Amino acid sequence: MAEQAKKPMITDVFVEGARKGWGIATSSTIPNIMMAFVIIKALNVTSAMELMGALFGPVMALVGLPGEAAAVLMGAFMSMGGGIGVAVGLFSDGILNGTHLAILAPAIYLMGSLIQYAGRILGVIGTDARRFPILFAICLINAFLSMFVMNILV
Repeated sequence: MAEQAKKPMITDVFVEGARKGWGIATSSTIPNIMMAFVIIKALNVTSAMELMGALFGPVMALVGLPGEAAAVLMGAFMSMGGGIGVAVGLFSDGILNGTHLAILAPAIYLMGSLIQYAGRILGVIGTDARRFPILFAICLINAFLSMFVMNILV
């Protein structure tokens, strides 16, 4: 009779998953969100947020958002956690409301972390760098279309 492999206890599986989740949170998610809060505060202190609102206002108005919401998309372009952090920062400052967050949510996920993915995936598999702008444009178009649809739905 062959010895059966011993099945791990459910508590051991849970604890191992919790350890891995804690590692991801402390090494990736929390630093990205903290960086986003610092950027938002710096933009507010320097009045650059007002300038950004005026500059991007007409484009963002097409999807029912204030111009300052462009900062969320810029944050998401760098890191999905950063985009979420920027969104929460703008929400806590009263610039965005719940409807705005609902409009932005799919866009954050559709375009999130493009810069990170370019290096981690496209660079590793040898994608020709001349194709990056096209790949980025597709993500940005998808994000804009998702915001347009969400603006209609919410």
